[in-house]
Amino acid sequence: MNITNLERSEVLTRALPYIQKYSGKTVVVKYGGNAMINKELEELVMGDLVLLAQVGIRVVLVHGGGPEINDLLQKVGKVSSFVDGLRVTDRETMDYVSMALAGKISKELVSLLQVKGGRALGISGVDGRLIKARQLDPRLGYVGQVETVNAALLEDLLEKGYIPVVSSLGYDDQGAVYNINADTAAAYIAGALGAECLIAMTNTPGILRDASDPASLIREVNLEQAQELCDTGVVSGGMIPKVQCCMEAIRRGVKKVFILDGREKHAILEEILTDEGVGTMVRS
Repeated sequence: MNITNLERSEVLTRALPYIQKYSGKTVVVKYGGNAMINKELEELVMGDLVLLAQVGIRVVLVHGGGPEINDLLQKVGKVSSFVDGLRVTDRETMDYVSMALAGKISKELVSLLQVKGGRALGISGVDGRLIKARQLDPRLGYVGQVETVNAALLEDLLEKGYIPVVSSLGYDDQGAVYNINADTAAAYIAGALGAECLIAMTNTPGILRDASDPASLIREVNLEQAQELCDTGVVSGGMIPKVQCCMEAIRRGVKKVFILDGREKHAILEEILTDEGVGTMVRS
């Protein structure tokens, strides 16, 4: 659909109050799912993040990479086992996880952000002691739980005008490297930075009252309501840890969290720069 110059000007004018509201503030984006697999969507998301950065919003991108890890393990003939839905990560598997996250995916995202005109720098949670972690469960091997985040390192990059692209890995004082759930890493990073908001991109429109009906989208919940939705089974399956991470971000001081459908074009811009929004907002 073509729009006229007047319509284009009106769109920018309507966005101005939101740009002013977020200018100078920190927005953390957890990126993954179909938006990462679909190259057209990936380009759009990176372009949207560069746009936000260029109007003065401090953007931090945190990424996982489950599909890439699966592909790499399949290519080398490594079979994964799972405990309670989490991948058992032995030392050899951890090597491949690091290769996928801090290598291939990070470099691709940094390159694309720079092609779009942004300044980006890839950093894993191991670099600069960014994410200190501990073993989550001995049965899982090198799967970690975040203990602390070195916010000063990210602040330094943001002050220099970079978009930090964070791979969800962690370290401990014994030199072990851990695979960290990207939603968890994003929640802790957003809290450590005192972010204005965390945007969690997923493969659903948000929190649905009926998982089979996109029209049942719940537009806004507070912490108590979100916990009740988990307890009563309205939030189920893979959405439970995602919603719990959103709640953790709020408890750590993030003002609001948006759960967005990464399959929708320009979902981030529509959520931040318009009245309507497109997903579910979680607040205190």
